[in-house]
Amino acid sequence: MTDTNPYNSYNFAPLQPTGRNETNTANTYAPEDMIKIYEQQFLIPVPEEKLTEFLPALKSFYDIDDHTLDVSAIIFDAIADASIIYNHKIKVGDYQILGGLIEEAIEYDEDNKDDQATEDLSVEDKDIQAYTLECKRTFFINEVEISYHFNLFIYGDGYSTLTKKETVLEKMYWFVRGRFEENLLDETEDNDSLDSINEQLASLGIREMDLTTIDEVISYVEDSIIDDAMVEALNKLLDAAE
Repeated sequence: MTDTNPYNSYNFAPLQPTGRNETNTANTYAPEDMIKIYEQQFLIPVPEEKLTEFLPALKSFYDIDDHTLDVSAIIFDAIADASIIYNHKIKVGDYQILGGLIEEAIEYDEDNKDDQATEDLSVEDKDIQAYTLECKRTFFINEVEISYHFNLFIYGDGYSTLTKKETVLEKMYWFVRGRFEENLLDETEDNDSLDSINEQLASLGIREMDLTTIDEVISYVEDSIIDDAMVEALNKLLDAAE
């Protein structure tokens, strides 16, 4: 690898190879560095007129062969804790539980108590505890840290979340939800527009997103806000409350 970056417009990250391959025709790199090389082909903005020269330039800068990026993709899928979504790298950070459990009263229908099935269900519901809990999960978009606050409603073995509308990531959630849920159409005027969201992303140094990208990012966020470590912490809180 050369000491200077001949492709400064691409901003390739300088990395130190671990050695040469068996045929001494290309450099080899540590797995975490191979991931960085693989990521760059998606995360570096490249002018359209330079697309055809970008990948050869990337391979030349690191002195890698045609198979290295494929190997990096396999490693990335196997061990990386981030996802590349349409040229944006999304990573899950730590969670915080803000405050304590708040017990909630559950309303159930007394009007149908003569119906045996309904009555049995109501009796069963009386034994189910419900709680709300304020939480926060940190995410990173292209290494920029963004908070995602939500209220967690726990009812029996199930739960639901209600997201705030303060950070740009939270506003992205409401933008997506407002587009797809008819019962929220009357409230979408209160949601940020695509242009407004992209302005806020730009102020953080994050490239603009189209509708498909925002949809995929929010799907990733919603799938990631509660993980095994957080479930374990929540179970301890619930056990203590009972």
